[in-house]
Amino acid sequence: MLKPRIGIGFRKWLYTISETTGFSTIDFNKIFNTNFITMKSFIGKKIRSVISSFPNRKESEFTKRIRRRHKIFWEAPNAEVIRNTHMSASDPIEKWMDVENWQRKLSNKHNSREFAKMHGCRVAELYWRGRNVKDIPFDKLPEHYVIRPTIGYSCGMVFVMQKGVNLLDKKPYGIQELQAEMSRAVEENPYLEFLVEEFVRTEKGEYNLPDDYKIYTFNGEIASIRLINRVGVRKGFFGTYDADWNEIEIDNTSYPAGSYQEPPACLEEMVACAKRLSKAYGIFVRIDFYATDKGAVFGEFTPTPTMGYGYTTNASKKYEAYWDKYCAGMI
Repeated sequence: MLKPRIGIGFRKWLYTISETTGFSTIDFNKIFNTNFITMKSFIGKKIRSVISSFPNRKESEFTKRIRRRHKIFWEAPNAEVIRNTHMSASDPIEKWMDVENWQRKLSNKHNSREFAKMHGCRVAELYWRGRNVKDIPFDKLPEHYVIRPTIGYSCGMVFVMQKGVNLLDKKPYGIQELQAEMSRAVEENPYLEFLVEEFVRTEKGEYNLPDDYKIYTFNGEIASIRLINRVGVRKGFFGTYDADWNEIEIDNTSYPAGSYQEPPACLEEMVACAKRLSKAYGIFVRIDFYATDKGAVFGEFTPTPTMGYGYTTNASKKYEAYWDKYCAGMI
């Protein structure tokens, strides 16, 4: 019996679901070729389970604002053209801001790197960028490197490679297998490119999955810093801190809470970069960083984190208050 082909739109929908369910896009890839009855049953159970566990069942004002932004940003007919306009750190700010809701350009991960560089923030070294993945010079890459798409979230199509093993799913990948995975993604999206970047080391100089510092910012003001000690795709522990590294109430239940951790040595640099980028970005955005042996390294901008879901009632109220105070009237 022939299996129906899963369309691009349905695949994108699954990726959207992954952002709120906590189920990895890598695992979603495993079910793309199953039959529709099995897939429907699986997804239905997962969504019902997640919805029942939301700490704030009633949709908060913060959630409504994030969903409204997502609709305005990405349902516009020119959304993907804007997101994937090639930009450079040498471009004047006027060129960056030449369209309505120009921040969409920064949801392209190459553009976001350039914007961070433009504002004096450190980024991982770029080894290669493009669509023809057969041109990636694997023979010249170091033993440790990272592959990620210019479009995407939740670690989808991200390979954190250590001597041929992807640390995210703990599986070995040969060059041909990596090329095949990326080629399929490129064929489905005419705008998609891949970046091959430096595998940034920890502050101790080790090649481990880096801790994520997710900073919630509002026009230059920091509301919280969420530290995720990642051990896999959407697996890990986290704590929440303020800009002075005082531990505060957790804001989200995506991961189990971990114990208190000392601040990174580069906290001052990280906070300064986050504030600078946030002020330039203007509207609310989550900005991700890594603490490395070279200092704070910029990761990406996330304008609609988890689609606004999964936040505690107190966190939603706090972020709404910051939005009203520092981003009043902004999308």
